[in-house]
Amino acid sequence: MKSMMIRRIAGALGAELHGVDLTQTLSGEQQREIRDALLQNQVIFFRDQDLSPQQFMTFAQTLGQPIEYPFVKGLEGFPCVIEVKKLEHEKVNFGGIWHSDTTYLPQPPMGSMLLAKEIPPYGGDTLFANQYLAWEALSDTMQRLLDGLVGISSSAKADVSKTREDRIKSDGKDSAPQAHLAHHPLVRTHPETGRKALYVNVAHTAGIVGMTDAESAPLLHFLFQHQVKPEFTCRFVWQPHSLAVWDNRCTQHNPVNDYHGFRRVMHRITLAGDTPR
Repeated sequence: MKSMMIRRIAGALGAELHGVDLTQTLSGEQQREIRDALLQNQVIFFRDQDLSPQQFMTFAQTLGQPIEYPFVKGLEGFPCVIEVKKLEHEKVNFGGIWHSDTTYLPQPPMGSMLLAKEIPPYGGDTLFANQYLAWEALSDTMQRLLDGLVGISSSAKADVSKTREDRIKSDGKDSAPQAHLAHHPLVRTHPETGRKALYVNVAHTAGIVGMTDAESAPLLHFLFQHQVKPEFTCRFVWQPHSLAVWDNRCTQHNPVNDYHGFRRVMHRITLAGDTPR
């Protein structure tokens, strides 16, 4: 068996994994290596993986339990594989804001997987941010203030709602509820690594339990700016058949919307998570 090579792409987080063919059945050792690489690097990338929806699902099942996305229906025969796309005439991209996926659910996903099917000739990169580092860089006083506070996550914040409008119009679920709301700690402890991570995001965190909007807004504004500082981030340049897998419990991501007039089509699978603690 050819050994897998791991190449980090930035100081903060992110690594490319080479020497593995995801169209083939993975050995138990390969599955463990990939899982360990994800926990260590928070987001991992593969190149040249021309996967069918079934092959994509098979790989996803080695990492977790695929689940359906609440607002967009899946591909025919594959309800857990959704198409994330921006078409030539569209100006707004899906999820085009810094965020951690669907934190407005009681049990947000542990991870997400994105496979490039069609990419623009330039642009359309994705940024990722390390939320362990964001937490660890805060002062002891700020850490004491935040630890124990509970955030209010909503699916209906205006800035992120508009990034879903085109896809809901074309691919929306008839049964999709209008809004989701959930309460989660502002600082969560990763269930596998035991490390603390900042767990707020500008797309979904709408307030703090027990605080007025006037009290919570400046604190959240500071955190939203702090947690995506350049030194906490990496940037991934997509190629056809590239695949990204990120740990939603300790990262945020932001797809850059800089390719107007071109088509970008990806397949996405979401993996079930646990209740943040």
